[in-house]
Amino acid sequence: MTATPRRSSYHHGDLRAALLREAIDVSRTSGPHAVTLRDITRRAGVSVNAAYRHFADRDALMLVVAGHGQGMSARAMERRLDALHEPAGRDRMRAVGLGYIDFARAEPGLFQAAYLEPVDRARTEDPVAYGDSGRTPYQLLSDALDQMVVDGSLPPERRLHAEVPAWSAVHGFAMLVVQGPLRELPPEAVDALSERVVDSIVVGVTQV
Repeated sequence: MTATPRRSSYHHGDLRAALLREAIDVSRTSGPHAVTLRDITRRAGVSVNAAYRHFADRDALMLVVAGHGQGMSARAMERRLDALHEPAGRDRMRAVGLGYIDFARAEPGLFQAAYLEPVDRARTEDPVAYGDSGRTPYQLLSDALDQMVVDGSLPPERRLHAEVPAWSAVHGFAMLVVQGPLRELPPEAVDALSERVVDSIVVGVTQV
């Protein structure tokens, strides 16, 4: 049997980074469920046993991939936020929601890895998921909600755990676009629906 050639991107002593790059590539092209240690090590040109010196198992590897994806998601949100001028809390909330959808549409495989692989909410504040501002996607959402309270557009009694319904709604829409029946819509239709969904979320979190 012919041996699998080593990838040109792999350098001895940097196997962890090489395995991570391969897992990110597979997640991007085929989705996170296509990632296996056997395939990733084959692509890197090493044995499966070699991977265990860097990752305890596939789940450990995919948690790092998820963090990478969340960091990219945060940067998509930050691009929307950076385009605002003296934004109120509602504007920041809209930017965060639309940035989340932007990332899902641009990187559907990594989006699924970022938000389907983590097993507990505590990882939504992991530094590995920071964007350029040093904030994770969840923290950017929290910041927008806090600003809405400061602005007076979100009643303080509605602030507690407001991240959950807001996140759930925008994630559900993003999944319909990425994997569900909305994936066949033309881009301009998704653009318009994204705006409408995010506006509905902003209104929804404020209502008693």
